[in-house]
Amino acid sequence: MGDHLSGGTVGPASDYLDYLRAEKGLAGNTVLAYKHDLAIYLAFLKSSGIETYDLVNAGTIQDYMSYLRADYKKDYGRTLSTASISRILACIRGLHKFLVREGYTVSDPISDMPPMKKPRRLPDVVSIDDIARLLEGPFPNNPRGIRDKAIVELMYSCGLRISETAGIKQQDLDMDSGFVRVFGKGSKERIVPVGGKASQALGVYLKESRPLLRKQARDPSLFLSVRGKGMTRQALWKIIKMYATASGLPDMTPHTLRHSFATHMIQAGADIRAVQEMLGHASISTTQVYTHLAKDDLKQIYLETHPRARIK
Repeated sequence: MGDHLSGGTVGPASDYLDYLRAEKGLAGNTVLAYKHDLAIYLAFLKSSGIETYDLVNAGTIQDYMSYLRADYKKDYGRTLSTASISRILACIRGLHKFLVREGYTVSDPISDMPPMKKPRRLPDVVSIDDIARLLEGPFPNNPRGIRDKAIVELMYSCGLRISETAGIKQQDLDMDSGFVRVFGKGSKERIVPVGGKASQALGVYLKESRPLLRKQARDPSLFLSVRGKGMTRQALWKIIKMYATASGLPDMTPHTLRHSFATHMIQAGADIRAVQEMLGHASISTTQVYTHLAKDDLKQIYLETHPRARIK
């Protein structure tokens, strides 16, 4: 009991990160973000004269929340968003719960504090016409252009995250049945149907482009760079931004494709639980934001077309 505070690489904090990685299955980037959050939290505790975890109480946590809102910028040069503060609170909430469960401390100072409500932030979505402009855009008729078209078609067809796209292996794609196996957050596997246009683009890529990009190492990744290696997330991001800008859609990101996929599916009448399954959302509430967007779109159509919708 009463273990002295330690940084994110040793001691109880390190054990907590190992727990998140191994038992909770959190993605590497999420664990890194939590490690950064813990380092700042522990630095705050030490600067407040708190040397052991048992000395942390509810007032300490409230002081830390005030610090994040008002004084964090002085030390780190930027203001934290409400969403970032909410994530940090979730991180330290999990830490103290872990410390009690593993016997490092006897009480949890944050257990009675309600979680912060995240502000409702609607995702960026573009119209079906804008997606058509992108997919019919200026893809060069060469190995890279053929590959790039297949990437964009697949991401929109399946609503994939950029990390998921980078992680697809050639063996994960079943062209005969029209499905692709995807590993999402926490390495959770799901099977997603591939649409006709995407299948067509992938067929051309596999036949005409990938054999030319493949080098002696024979990387198993579905999408290969000009060096014959699997595409990185950064490379995929640049590809989406490049073709979006060329198509007159400069504000589009890879996640815009995913959001647009979900919204367009629901607008067309897809069952929300089917969309949840295809997106790999653990909770239906995460998917429900797209029904809100679809309703807004329907309302706009109604106002523009119904003869008695507006008072003249």
